[in-house]
Amino acid sequence: MNEGKPAIRANMVVTLDYTLTLDNGEVADSTQDGRPLRFLAGSGELLPAFEEALLGLTAGDKLNLTLSPEDGYGEYDEEAFEEVDIENFPSREGLEPGTAIEVHDADGETYVAYISEVHDDTVILDYNHPLAGETLHFQVTVLEVRPATAEELEHGHSHDGDGHAH
Repeated sequence: MNEGKPAIRANMVVTLDYTLTLDNGEVADSTQDGRPLRFLAGSGELLPAFEEALLGLTAGDKLNLTLSPEDGYGEYDEEAFEEVDIENFPSREGLEPGTAIEVHDADGETYVAYISEVHDDTVILDYNHPLAGETLHFQVTVLEVRPATAEELEHGHSHDGDGHAH
Protein backbone atom coordinates (compact mmCIF):
# COMPACT_ATOMS: atom_id res chain seq x y z
CA MET A 1 0.00 0.00 0.00
CA ASN A 2 1.12 3.56 -0.62
CA GLU A 3 1.51 5.75 2.45
CA GLY A 4 -0.39 9.03 2.41
CA LYS A 5 -2.53 8.21 -0.62
CA PRO A 6 -6.28 7.83 -0.19
CA ALA A 7 -7.36 4.20 -0.12
CA ILE A 8 -10.44 2.67 -1.72
CA ARG A 9 -13.34 2.57 0.73
CA ALA A 10 -17.01 3.50 0.69
CA ASN A 11 -17.79 6.98 -0.64
CA MET A 12 -14.55 7.27 -2.60
CA VAL A 13 -14.54 7.76 -6.37
CA VAL A 14 -12.25 5.21 -7.97
CA THR A 15 -10.79 5.28 -11.48
CA LEU A 16 -9.18 2.12 -12.75
CA ASP A 17 -8.15 0.19 -15.83
CA TYR A 18 -8.96 -3.48 -16.10
CA THR A 19 -8.92 -6.39 -18.48
CA LEU A 20 -11.38 -9.24 -17.95
CA THR A 21 -10.47 -12.59 -19.48
CA LEU A 22 -12.23 -15.94 -19.39
CA ASP A 23 -10.73 -19.40 -18.79
CA ASN A 24 -10.29 -19.87 -22.55
CA GLY A 25 -8.16 -16.69 -22.74
CA GLU A 26 -10.85 -14.65 -24.50
CA VAL A 27 -10.87 -10.97 -23.48
CA ALA A 28 -14.48 -10.38 -22.43
CA ASP A 29 -14.09 -6.72 -21.46
CA SER A 30 -11.35 -4.13 -21.16
CA THR A 31 -10.79 -0.44 -20.52
CA GLN A 32 -7.65 -0.42 -22.65
CA ASP A 33 -9.46 1.72 -25.24
CA GLY A 34 -8.57 4.79 -23.18
CA ARG A 35 -11.83 4.94 -21.24
CA PRO A 36 -11.09 3.85 -17.67
CA LEU A 37 -13.83 2.68 -15.33
CA ARG A 38 -14.91 5.30 -12.79
CA PHE A 39 -17.29 4.39 -9.97
CA LEU A 40 -18.44 5.42 -6.50
CA ALA A 41 -17.24 2.77 -4.06
CA GLY A 42 -20.04 1.32 -1.97
CA SER A 43 -22.80 2.32 -4.40
CA GLY A 44 -23.49 -1.20 -5.66
CA GLU A 45 -22.39 -0.47 -9.24
CA LEU A 46 -19.92 -3.38 -9.38
CA LEU A 47 -19.90 -7.06 -8.56
CA PRO A 48 -19.69 -7.16 -4.73
CA ALA A 49 -16.72 -9.58 -4.66
CA PHE A 50 -14.84 -7.44 -7.20
CA GLU A 51 -15.38 -4.27 -5.18
CA GLU A 52 -14.50 -5.99 -1.90
CA ALA A 53 -11.16 -7.10 -3.36
CA LEU A 54 -10.37 -3.47 -4.23
CA LEU A 55 -10.86 -2.15 -0.69
CA GLY A 56 -7.68 -0.65 0.75
CA LEU A 57 -5.90 -0.28 -2.59
CA THR A 58 -4.49 3.10 -3.62
CA ALA A 59 -3.53 4.79 -6.89
CA GLY A 60 -0.78 2.84 -8.61
CA ASP A 61 -1.70 -0.51 -7.04
CA LYS A 62 -2.22 -3.52 -9.29
CA LEU A 63 -4.41 -6.54 -8.59
CA ASN A 64 -4.94 -9.89 -10.28
CA LEU A 65 -8.29 -11.30 -9.19
CA THR A 66 -10.18 -14.47 -10.10
CA LEU A 67 -13.90 -14.71 -9.37
CA SER A 68 -15.85 -17.96 -9.45
CA PRO A 69 -19.23 -17.96 -11.23
CA GLU A 70 -20.92 -17.68 -7.81
CA ASP A 71 -19.01 -14.45 -7.10
CA GLY A 72 -19.40 -13.23 -10.68
CA TYR A 73 -22.60 -13.45 -12.67
CA GLY A 74 -23.89 -16.72 -11.23
CA GLU A 75 -24.17 -20.21 -12.62
CA TYR A 76 -25.78 -20.68 -16.02
CA ASP A 77 -29.47 -21.55 -15.55
CA GLU A 78 -30.84 -23.83 -18.28
CA GLU A 79 -34.38 -22.89 -17.17
CA ALA A 80 -33.91 -19.11 -17.49
CA PHE A 81 -35.50 -18.86 -20.94
CA GLU A 82 -38.89 -17.56 -22.04
CA GLU A 83 -40.69 -17.79 -25.36
CA VAL A 84 -42.51 -14.52 -26.12
CA ASP A 85 -44.96 -13.72 -28.91
CA ILE A 86 -43.24 -11.43 -31.41
CA GLU A 87 -46.34 -9.20 -31.34
CA ASN A 88 -45.23 -8.05 -27.86
CA PHE A 89 -42.42 -6.10 -29.51
CA PRO A 90 -43.25 -2.72 -31.06
CA SER A 91 -40.97 -3.43 -34.01
CA ARG A 92 -38.91 -6.28 -35.41
CA GLU A 93 -36.05 -3.82 -35.86
CA GLY A 94 -33.20 -4.63 -33.50
CA LEU A 95 -34.51 -8.10 -32.68
CA GLU A 96 -31.21 -9.90 -33.09
CA PRO A 97 -29.58 -12.65 -31.02
CA GLY A 98 -27.39 -11.17 -28.29
CA THR A 99 -29.31 -7.90 -28.01
CA ALA A 100 -30.09 -6.88 -24.43
CA ILE A 101 -33.62 -5.67 -23.69
CA GLU A 102 -35.49 -4.56 -20.58
CA VAL A 103 -38.40 -6.76 -19.55
CA HIS A 104 -41.04 -5.80 -16.98
CA ASP A 105 -42.92 -8.40 -14.98
CA ALA A 106 -46.50 -8.15 -13.65
CA ASP A 107 -45.23 -6.46 -10.47
CA GLY A 108 -43.41 -3.76 -12.42
CA GLU A 109 -39.96 -5.18 -11.69
CA THR A 110 -37.43 -4.61 -14.47
CA TYR A 111 -35.06 -7.33 -15.66
CA VAL A 112 -32.50 -7.53 -18.42
CA ALA A 113 -32.96 -10.34 -20.91
CA TYR A 114 -30.91 -11.22 -23.96
CA ILE A 115 -32.48 -12.24 -27.24
CA SER A 116 -31.46 -15.84 -27.84
CA GLU A 117 -33.45 -16.69 -30.98
CA VAL A 118 -35.86 -14.88 -33.32
CA HIS A 119 -38.51 -16.92 -35.15
CA ASP A 120 -41.40 -15.87 -37.40
CA ASP A 121 -43.90 -15.65 -34.53
CA THR A 122 -41.83 -15.80 -31.34
CA VAL A 123 -38.67 -14.54 -29.67
CA ILE A 124 -36.71 -16.64 -27.18
CA LEU A 125 -35.38 -14.57 -24.27
CA ASP A 126 -32.45 -15.67 -22.11
CA TYR A 127 -32.37 -14.22 -18.59
CA ASN A 128 -28.81 -15.42 -17.94
CA HIS A 129 -26.09 -12.77 -17.96
CA PRO A 130 -23.80 -13.39 -20.97
CA LEU A 131 -20.98 -14.23 -18.52
CA ALA A 132 -23.08 -16.56 -16.32
CA GLY A 133 -21.20 -19.76 -15.56
CA GLU A 134 -17.84 -18.21 -16.40
CA THR A 135 -14.81 -17.88 -14.12
CA LEU A 136 -13.69 -14.26 -14.40
CA HIS A 137 -10.01 -13.24 -14.40
CA PHE A 138 -9.38 -9.53 -13.81
CA GLN A 139 -6.12 -7.61 -14.17
CA VAL A 140 -6.66 -4.26 -12.48
CA THR A 141 -4.59 -1.08 -12.18
CA VAL A 142 -5.90 1.61 -9.84
CA LEU A 143 -5.41 5.01 -11.48
CA GLU A 144 -7.01 7.43 -9.02
CA VAL A 145 -8.83 7.42 -5.68
CA ARG A 146 -10.50 10.57 -4.37
CA PRO A 147 -13.28 11.50 -1.96
CA ALA A 148 -16.70 11.78 -3.59
CA THR A 149 -18.24 15.23 -3.87
CA ALA A 150 -21.47 16.03 -2.03
CA GLU A 151 -23.31 15.90 -5.37
CA GLU A 152 -21.89 12.47 -6.21
CA LEU A 153 -22.92 11.14 -2.81
CA GLU A 154 -26.41 12.61 -3.23
CA HIS A 155 -26.79 11.06 -6.69
CA GLY A 156 -25.22 7.74 -5.70
CA HIS A 157 -22.68 7.59 -8.55
CA SER A 158 -19.53 9.31 -9.80
CA HIS A 159 -19.56 12.20 -12.23
CA ASP A 160 -17.03 12.66 -14.99
CA GLY A 161 -14.55 15.49 -14.53
CA ASP A 162 -16.18 18.46 -16.26
CA GLY A 163 -19.60 17.08 -16.99
CA HIS A 164 -22.53 15.43 -15.35
CA ALA A 165 -23.88 12.46 -17.21
CA HIS A 166 -26.71 10.14 -16.26
